[in-house]
Amino acid sequence: MTGTVLTTRRVDAYHALTVVAPGIAERFRPGHFVSVAVGGAQTSMLTRRSFSVHDVKPDYGGTVEFVFTVGGPGTAWLAERRARDTLDLVGPLGRPFPLPRDPVTCVLVGAEYGSAPLFTVADALQQRGCRVDFVLGAASSDRVFGALRARRMGETTTLTTEDGSLGMRGRVTDVLPGVIADVRADAVYACGPMETLRGVTAVAVEFDIPVQVAVEERMACGIGVCMTCVLPVIGDDGVTRMVRSCVEGPVFRGERVRFDDVGTIPFDALGAPGGGTRNVG
Repeated sequence: MTGTVLTTRRVDAYHALTVVAPGIAERFRPGHFVSVAVGGAQTSMLTRRSFSVHDVKPDYGGTVEFVFTVGGPGTAWLAERRARDTLDLVGPLGRPFPLPRDPVTCVLVGAEYGSAPLFTVADALQQRGCRVDFVLGAASSDRVFGALRARRMGETTTLTTEDGSLGMRGRVTDVLPGVIADVRADAVYACGPMETLRGVTAVAVEFDIPVQVAVEERMACGIGVCMTCVLPVIGDDGVTRMVRSCVEGPVFRGERVRFDDVGTIPFDALGAPGGGTRNVG
């Protein structure tokens, strides 16, 4: 759909765009993302950019906000958008976060602006009577996203920075074991760079609690056509398949993602050259 930019704002090191997009807002579930065309009608930038949804509000018929950092010409173009400009969006896309049926204690972990989608998750969990605790981190204080909102929403909020400029010095994975133990967590939800998700998953597995992760893979189309976002994931039958993050994900059970093999086709994956070709029905 074509959405009209309502507001643009800087959030420390990041940019946030709020777009009037009623159809997307109506269908949104926590963990969904949007795919945005960049560059305008005459651009040579043909591929879309995918962004996790940070917030959805009923204002103006339904608005969607996403957060990003400038990393190339596409996001630089987006950062120059102003109120009343229009954007071509597709959404909501992907598989959302599964929510527990019963009230449980959940630790939500985010790194950099990857923490943006955690707040709609937190809201949905709290509506189900769940306790929510946050662990947020980044390289420096200006790159920690959502600290104030986390403090308002969470029972506890633990912040980390690699340079020690905010909270505890270190990474989210350094403090996560202590938080899980202190709050007696039943589940972990995580968003952020793949290396962070790998570490968070390892901690959750050590505590033998479920972990849901929203992976950050480059998605050129967002609808499962281009195959740029495939990664190896172990299925319920124990077989590894190369799955599309944008369709089968971006949310996966952390222990099912073969983080060590991301960027490759494991020899034992179904259909892999020289192996993984057995018929599993």
